[in-house]
Amino acid sequence: MALSVSAVLLLLVIVVLLVRKAGLKPLHALVCVLLGFYLAGSNMAPTIDDFSTSIGDMISAIDF
Repeated sequence: MALSVSAVLLLLVIVVLLVRKAGLKPLHALVCVLLGFYLAGSNMAPTIDDFSTSIGDMISAIDF
């Protein structure tokens, strides 16, 4: 499953807020982004994808 644009934008907003408000240094954010790219190409990618899909399904099943 490819992340939708809205999920990517949400994660980007979270990272920007962490950089500005929580003291996350831009270099640390860059390292986290690079880790994400390397994880996407690793053997753990299907497991991470299944986990994120199940979290998304769980959130979408919540009735407000």
